[in-house]
Amino acid sequence: MREGEFVARNIGDLPHALHDGEELARRLAGKRPAVFLDYDGTLTPIVDRPEDAIISESMRDAVRGLAGRCPVCVVSGRDRQVVQELMGVDDLIVAGSHGFDIWSPSGGEIQREEGAGSRDLLDGVKERLRREIGSIEGALIEPKQTSVAAHYRLVSEEERPKVAAVVEAVLSEHPDELKVTPGKMVYEIQPKIDWDKGKAVLYLLHALELDSDDVVPIYLGDDITDEHAFEALAGASPKGIGVFVGRADDPEVAGRTTSADYVLNTMGEVERFLDTLAR
Repeated sequence: MREGEFVARNIGDLPHALHDGEELARRLAGKRPAVFLDYDGTLTPIVDRPEDAIISESMRDAVRGLAGRCPVCVVSGRDRQVVQELMGVDDLIVAGSHGFDIWSPSGGEIQREEGAGSRDLLDGVKERLRREIGSIEGALIEPKQTSVAAHYRLVSEEERPKVAAVVEAVLSEHPDELKVTPGKMVYEIQPKIDWDKGKAVLYLLHALELDSDDVVPIYLGDDITDEHAFEALAGASPKGIGVFVGRADDPEVAGRTTSADYVLNTMGEVERFLDTLAR
């Protein structure tokens, strides 16, 4: 396989990062890990309402303990300040809004300007979604700095096509300006810009001077948006490690392939993995 290529595999075929970790340990031998963590579905369970995704004390302690030993960055589609409030940890690097808004304890705030010109358009999208699907029982509109998310987890099966139709109409009216990133029971409408979690991770590795041969970047994530990060690390030099979080028999995961190298099935296993890395 040539450098920069990656192979997508069925999630059920991935080795387990804890139970089958001998190869992973060899890849880390003599190296410094730099750990990148998704938030929802990785550090906290997926919940019906986004504001309820508050990290547990034990997971917070695991993240904080690892951050005392190596660089740790949380990379989320949520707004950066929301992630910081939910985590209650102020000494981590946090990349919110899929990496458009980055903050580090040493360097402060780094705003990527690529999405700034779309804010008026996104404000209009937010109001339209509220007007056209806000009355659908269970539909939740989550405005963010550089995107608008339409959650339909609590919407009945019969009503979900209505949510999809409104999102499709918005995109058809702005084909050159907007795109949608599907997630777990959510449509995330974003500016049509060549930027994603993968590019954010590569940018952070360079900005934090972690793109050296003695560093192994590790990314943990569960969502479709995290695949960009898995792919970026698979093609990086030096090559990174992707860890998919979730079960192959989960209905929301079934049939998906991934560019990750390993799997962890539960939040408890993520916590154990972070503790193991710290030790």
